[in-house]
Amino acid sequence: MTEPRVDTLRDLEHEVGVLIRRVRRVIGERARMVHPDLQPASYLILTTVAQEEPLRASAISELFDVDKGAISRQVKHLVDLGLLQHEKDPADARASLLSVTDEARTRMADVVAHRQKELGEKLAGWTDEDLSSFVGELSRYNRALNLVEQ
Repeated sequence: MTEPRVDTLRDLEHEVGVLIRRVRRVIGERARMVHPDLQPASYLILTTVAQEEPLRASAISELFDVDKGAISRQVKHLVDLGLLQHEKDPADARASLLSVTDEARTRMADVVAHRQKELGEKLAGWTDEDLSSFVGELSRYNRALNLVEQ
């Protein structure tokens, strides 16, 4: 591998590290916007349920590769906060299906609107072509690393 490519890959790893730290911070901020007692990990579970609902807790455990007990505790907390609800799974009465509450849906919509407004302001200097190109390259990067489902 050539020296410039090695340097560029090192720069890429640095920038991805910066992005990861920023994403972690932003997830915490968004979680608190939905509910002041919402933890970042629970926010990720909540957004996943909102996108994929209804879901079993076991499916969340598989998606996040996290112990079922840990998921169960976070789901209970989300239910206690009034953000998730569960009902019997018609396919298996022993299991429950999770879905977001109307309150959660409203709060999350507010967060999305705030997020898009803020992102639009921060990227105001980017042309539509710049933004589209960046999204395309980021998607290509994620596919290359198998980070997104294909």
